[in-house]
Amino acid sequence: MIPQEIIRRKRDGEVLQQQEIAAFIDALAKEKISEGQAAAFAMAVFFRGMSRDETVALTLAMRDSGTVLDWTGVGRPVADKHSTGGVGDNVSLMLAPIVAACGLAVPMISGRGLGHTGGTLDKLQSIPGYNVSPDDALFRKVVSEAGCAIIGQTSELAPADRRLYAIRDVTATVESVPLITASILSKKLAAGLESLVLDVKVGNGAFMNSREDAETLARSLVDVANGAGLKTTALLTDMNEPLADAAGNALEVVNCLDFLAGRKAGTRLETVVFAEAAEMLVSAGVAADLAEAENKARVALSSGHALEHFARMVHGLGGPADFCERPDAYLQQAPVRVAVPMPRSGYLAACDTRALGLAVVELGGGRKRAADPIDHRVGIAEIRPLSAKLEAGDPIAVVHAASEADADKAVQDVLAAYSVSDKAPEARAVILGRVN
Repeated sequence: MIPQEIIRRKRDGEVLQQQEIAAFIDALAKEKISEGQAAAFAMAVFFRGMSRDETVALTLAMRDSGTVLDWTGVGRPVADKHSTGGVGDNVSLMLAPIVAACGLAVPMISGRGLGHTGGTLDKLQSIPGYNVSPDDALFRKVVSEAGCAIIGQTSELAPADRRLYAIRDVTATVESVPLITASILSKKLAAGLESLVLDVKVGNGAFMNSREDAETLARSLVDVANGAGLKTTALLTDMNEPLADAAGNALEVVNCLDFLAGRKAGTRLETVVFAEAAEMLVSAGVAADLAEAENKARVALSSGHALEHFARMVHGLGGPADFCERPDAYLQQAPVRVAVPMPRSGYLAACDTRALGLAVVELGGGRKRAADPIDHRVGIAEIRPLSAKLEAGDPIAVVHAASEADADKAVQDVLAAYSVSDKAPEARAVILGRVN
């Protein structure tokens, strides 16, 4: 196998054979492919695309680059969820313990931030001691005892994807449908799932800006996953404003704890969490229909059982035993906090959500290069929703920054991201569609 020949053929629009893709990915996992060659391959796929069969081959090759888990004997349906990424999208943090409290086993293999979007692992690493790379024995122990464990790709799980994932982040190839499909599904297939629910984001804060592109990605994911034997459905959800009222790693963990304590009722975030919980419970066969499933999920939250499962997961993976009771004692806080003032009286009419995500990256809450460290303290909190009516000077949000200069820059970025109207904008649905 000559890597540059495979790159050339894909660059020229040719269809790669299964054995070519398998050989390239095997070499990538064994670090016999240079970073430049991997970047060139990603760019060729970005521009030329892949057929369904090529995407299936890429997904399975990446899955088979490492260990494939077997959950025989766990005694619960094994299920998971994945989001294509957005700003203030911390749904996984709440969803996993909610459905675990309803009887599912959720071995969730998650990723770091990509581009302007936040990463679930980065959020969890705000928690001192939390181990995102446990060995197989600990991973299984936590899933058994807490019902869920959110971790990253260990050296054994889909190692080829782990390497390609980091390269995509810094080479502007994140939005490729085949690469997104293979990246997501290789991890999920390696996790040994029985069912999967996907959250495909649509809007100016998503990788897929248009409904048509999002449906294309959702269909690719569902078709490839089901073709590989994994029962999968997808929801299309709106990402034209931050989903949570916070964007930034530790800030989104605080938001998660507030949600699990019942303090985020009536929000867009709540709508998405319960819609995805219902899909997971029906797909896994523990509820007959979506209404019954949502009721089970709401009871899990209101009873406090979901918060208990989250606490067990955090402690089982090395975090403090009393983290949920005393988060302020453990989460680092940014030294500078500055409110973003409403420029004039009116309604928040529109938001450049990607710009808000990039503002968090500029603050240090995301990466410009794969090796960049994350400042877990920084971000934007207390974000007001679109359609909020505010007076001049009222806070749109609060910037959490490492320095006054960083805060001043972020305040201007946030102001530039919003438009204000004298009339309230039309209400917009957050659940846009379903693909199965």
